[in-house]
Amino acid sequence: MIRVLMPLAAAALLSACATPSGPTASAQLQPTRGNATSGDIRFTQQGDKVLVSGEVRGLKPNAEHGFHVHEKGDCSSGDGMSTGGHFNPMGMKHGAHEANEHHVGDLPSLKADAYGVARINFTSNSISVGSGSNDIVGRGLIVHRDPDDYTTQPTGNAGPRLACAVISRS
Repeated sequence: MIRVLMPLAAAALLSACATPSGPTASAQLQPTRGNATSGDIRFTQQGDKVLVSGEVRGLKPNAEHGFHVHEKGDCSSGDGMSTGGHFNPMGMKHGAHEANEHHVGDLPSLKADAYGVARINFTSNSISVGSGSNDIVGRGLIVHRDPDDYTTQPTGNAGPRLACAVISRS
């Protein structure tokens, strides 16, 4: 009997470790007017970091695209402009996600494959889910047409907004 229960107990412990350690949020990207970009993104708080994962489809193949959390969770304008500027509660300059100075909303650029699909899987120390000044719940999520140059202030010169979502607590 113990030989049967031990593997079951071990499996239960492993599955408990695989569950998210904190709150989660999600964003269902919808195309802006005249575009075909869409996707599903998940944000999972894990201690002081957030795991960002998902997929974006309908991008220009083999190209980079800017990807940002914007200040307002409002996609009503049709062109994504109702989300306002990048989420920047600390008043920092725009920059690369891994740089010392950047907007909280500056995320790594998306890299589309030959089929126009970008798979996302990175960890962020900048954002949070559900609490604190860097909480992204209720904010906008935008995919841009062009790559982020990480230097042009305050936007990164990433071009028009291809897809928009409101980040919602899951």
